[in-house]
Amino acid sequence: MSHQIPIKIQMVDLYSQYLHLKDDIDAAMAEVIKTSSYINGPIVNEFAAELAVYNNINHVVPCANGTDALQLAMMALDLKPGDEVIVPSFTYVATAEVIALLGITPVFVDVDKDTFLINPELVEKHITPQTKAIVPVHLFGQCADMEAIMKIAHDHNLYVIEDTAQAIGAEYRFSNGSKKKAGTIGTIGTTSFFPSKNLGCFGDGGALLVEDDDLAERIRMIANHGQQVKYYHDIVGVNSRLDTLQAAVLKVKLKELNSFSERRNESACFYDEQLGNYTALSCPRRLPSSTHVFHQYTLICNSFDRDDLKQYLAERGIPTMVYYPVPLHLQKAYQMYGYSEGDFPISELLSSRVLSLPIHTEQNKEELYYITDAIKEFLTVKGLN
Repeated sequence: MSHQIPIKIQMVDLYSQYLHLKDDIDAAMAEVIKTSSYINGPIVNEFAAELAVYNNINHVVPCANGTDALQLAMMALDLKPGDEVIVPSFTYVATAEVIALLGITPVFVDVDKDTFLINPELVEKHITPQTKAIVPVHLFGQCADMEAIMKIAHDHNLYVIEDTAQAIGAEYRFSNGSKKKAGTIGTIGTTSFFPSKNLGCFGDGGALLVEDDDLAERIRMIANHGQQVKYYHDIVGVNSRLDTLQAAVLKVKLKELNSFSERRNESACFYDEQLGNYTALSCPRRLPSSTHVFHQYTLICNSFDRDDLKQYLAERGIPTMVYYPVPLHLQKAYQMYGYSEGDFPISELLSSRVLSLPIHTEQNKEELYYITDAIKEFLTVKGLN
């Protein structure tokens, strides 16, 4: 190999990112400590307003985490036991978890093999009289086919809850040339500020993106124990809020979000350039209808055992991750819904073949060369091309 191992390689280098923003983040956190307004401090509203401007939407309602955001959305839309919500089987569990938790029925559908995103044609085939909503997941950093999904939703009078936890900042392009940010197209958008996300805080955090004034107010009430006036509870709610310290961190990072996306794209383009000509693996496909913010850079291992490559890279100090090893319809927690192996072949195939490489805002060419050289070496040793 022509490149020596750099300093420890990480899937996401949060500390180095912090060092680049240290002065601003430290000052922002110090100001919160000085005022001691740790819950619902003014910075929470300031951040929400700035994120709303960034996304060109009327309202951003902060909450405690991305899973809560999904739950709040479904509660605000008054989804009830007996209702059905369509979700992709190939995604993180939170998408279906809140549906099941509320007694609603998750209806799984398969995804597109090349993009990992929910297949709109299959969505339409799974609609029943009980269907009330669709949850497209903008997996790994680019938008699902929202034009097709919104048409289906309109034709069948369904809500659309966008799961934008991995794609904040991505932009969807409609066939008429208009553009909207991920999370601003459906009835409600949800997102997560988990530390490793593209816009991440120093703990848990989340938000909902809402255009409708009344719906936004209802979400705020539900997130605040069902109250508008303190101690007067009009509806049953929950307690889900973004801490002021986390909002302070996010307010600093939001100014860098476009730059973060650019740097992730630089890494993704390097991976494409180095690995794109090997038939033994497939690099992520970009859709012409969406920009990609590369929360993950995920390969498909076409003609070899994914775990062999994972182990080979681990032995050379290169971490990788499998997102996700078991599709939701085969998870033990969801066996009650009667799905079985073979129901969603694309999700099952991807779960056995995907491998995500390190990608973050602090990568340099030395690190990227080391990673891609190791992958090329593996392919050569295995006689693959």
